[in-house]
Amino acid sequence: MMCPAYGHVVPQHRDMTLKEKIDREIASSIAGFQHVPAVVIIHHIAEQRVIYMSPYGLDILGVTMQEIVDMGSDYFTRFFVQEEIDYYVNLIFGLLQRNNDDEVVSYFQQVRTKASPDLKLYFTATRIFMRDDEGQPLLTVTLASPIDEEHSVFNKIERLLDENDFLRRNKDLFASLTRREKEIIKQIAIGKNSPEIAKQLSLSEDTVKTHRRNIKRKLGAETQYDIVRFAQAFDLL
Repeated sequence: MMCPAYGHVVPQHRDMTLKEKIDREIASSIAGFQHVPAVVIIHHIAEQRVIYMSPYGLDILGVTMQEIVDMGSDYFTRFFVQEEIDYYVNLIFGLLQRNNDDEVVSYFQQVRTKASPDLKLYFTATRIFMRDDEGQPLLTVTLASPIDEEHSVFNKIERLLDENDFLRRNKDLFASLTRREKEIIKQIAIGKNSPEIAKQLSLSEDTVKTHRRNIKRKLGAETQYDIVRFAQAFDLL
C-alpha cells in the first residue's frame, strides 16, 4: 500500500501462514532442545515426515537434517525395524485421536546408528507438540534415550517432557518480567528472604516486597515453589 502523502510503501499487517507458525514454534523451542540429554525429533503429522531433529540425534545417525528431509518416508525403513513400526505408529495414532494435553505414549525402538552395525535399543516417548487453529494435532515431539541398565531413563524422559511443556506454556509470562524481577526471582530461588535480597541488590525492603507481589501477579505464582520452578526452567540458577 502506498502512503498518499509521501508515496512510499507502508507495510501491511497479514496473518502468519501455517508454515510460519510452525517455524516460529520450533525456533522458540530450539534453545531448550540443545541441552536435552536425549534425541529430540519433531514430526509433521499430515506430511508424515521429520521436520526437526536435534544435533545430538543427527550425530548419532550420522546424517544432516537436509539428508533426512530428502529421505522422505525412507527415513523410517533406513533407521528402524519395519516389524516394530506398525506397533508404535498405532500408539501415536491413538494419542492423536484422544488429543489430550498431558498424555504421553512411550515405547521401545531398535535403531540403526552410525556407531555400530548392531541395533541399539532406545526408550522413546511422544506427545503432541503443536495444534492447528481448529485445535487438531499438527506436530508431535519425540524424545528418545538409549537404554542404560545402570540408570533409569523412564523418569528422566518424563521430566524432560514436562519441563519442555512448562517452558512452552510459560515463555510469554517469563518474557513479561523486567530484568530486576528476574534478579529477584533468582535470589528467592536460592532461599534469600526480602531483607537479604534488599541488601544484596541495594534496594529498600519495601521495594523488594513490591517486586515480589508483581512477580507473583505476572506469573500467577501462589507459592515460593512456583517461583523456584520458573527459576530452574528458565536457567536463572
